[in-house]
Formats: sequence, C-alpha cells, structure tokens
Amino acid sequence: MKKVRNSFFIHFFIFILAACGKHGSETIKVMVVAGGHSFDTTEFVEMFQSLQGVDFDTIMQPRANQMISRGEVDQYDVIVFYDMWPGIDTDTREGYVNMLEDGKGIVFLHHSLVSYQHWDGFKEIIGGKYHTEASDVDPSGYSGYRHDITIPVGISDPAHPVTKEMDDFVILDEGYDNIEVNENVTLLLQADHPDCDQKVGWTHQIGNSRIVYLMQGHDRHAYENENFRILLSNAIRYVNDE
Repeated sequence: MKKVRNSFFIHFFIFILAACGKHGSETIKVMVVAGGHSFDTTEFVEMFQSLQGVDFDTIMQPRANQMISRGEVDQYDVIVFYDMWPGIDTDTREGYVNMLEDGKGIVFLHHSLVSYQHWDGFKEIIGGKYHTEASDVDPSGYSGYRHDITIPVGISDPAHPVTKEMDDFVILDEGYDNIEVNENVTLLLQADHPDCDQKVGWTHQIGNSRIVYLMQGHDRHAYENENFRILLSNAIRYVNDE
C-alpha cells in the first residue's frame, strides 16, 4: 500500500479518467473518487468502461470533498470511493451526513478503508476500519497489508443481490489483515489466506443510504478479474436501487 504525493503525473492521468466516462441516457451516473494512492490508471478506466449502463466521472481529491461539502453531487446516483484521504473538515463531514440522509448509494473499494483515521464517524459509514499508526488504538490493533497474494474468496451470502449466482473465486490482489469490522454489517465475502482478514466484503445501511465495501481492487490484476468486475457492477446497482 503505497502513498503518493499530488503530482503532474497523477493529475494528468486523472484528467484522462474524467474524460473517459461513458455517457448515455439510460445509465446510472457514478462519481468515482480517487486521490491519495497510486493505481494503474489505464486498466482502472477500462474496468469502468466495461460496466454496462454506467456513466462515470472520476473526481480527484480534494475536489471531491469540496463538492460533497457544498452539496454539489446531486447529479450522481452513486458514489464509488477509491481514495485514501487523510483529513476532513467539519463542513465535509456534514456533507457526508447529508448524503446519507438523502439516500445516496455508496460503494467503497480497497484502500478507502484507510481514510480519515481521526474521524470515528467514517468507520460507522464504511462499516469498518484499517488502523494505521495514526489511529487511536494500541499497536497490537494496527492493521497490515501484503501485496501480490493469491486469495481464495468465498461467497458468504449467495442470495444477496451483490453476490447472487456468483461462485467462489480466486484473485491476485493485496490483502489486509487485522482490520476492524463493525458487528452490524452483513458479510458478503470471506477470504481464506493467512495474510488477509477473513472478512473482505460487506454491506449495511446507514441513514437512508445503502453501503457496500469491497476489499478487492489494488491494481490491474484485480481490475481485470471478471469476478471483481461483476461484484463492482452488482454493488453499484444494489446501492442505487430504492
């Protein structure tokens, strides 16, 4: 899990991401939030382009949070967070609460679990937490990660709309271990690997919003995995349903 500073390189590729969304009249409008972590940009775009009926724009942090704080995300049906952002001010926190009251569908992916170490409310929204040294826990509670491991993933709830008719699968990805998962979430996916937490996908409702978290999605190996694309597509549709 590698952090990056804002740079011309990152902004250049974010511009490409924003320009590559598919536009159509009968689509789910999705705001994809990125920033604070490197990723394979070309393959990331191709993954979203492969999703049928999805019209997406990618917004870089901190612009995304500025839009949320000002209530400027009404044009989007769903927000997919793929950022790993450290700080959040009071106005932006209120913006997140307003989105939940409005029933905005939200999907969180992979390293978004690491965001906002000092905001306890975020853990309640996303459904868990990856604890870093910035977190207010004993060092024994720090989470860990490991790159490029082959993770067997089991379907915990085959009747749920996010995982319906899916079979267990294997993915080459980054695993997180020793994460915190809230007790009130519904488990969707479980992993079987010594370097990865067992709970790797869940859903719950907070306010009027449906929330899905998927741990998968570190790099192109995950983006190109057909099962991950199905999960992402299903999650977007599920949180958008009324």
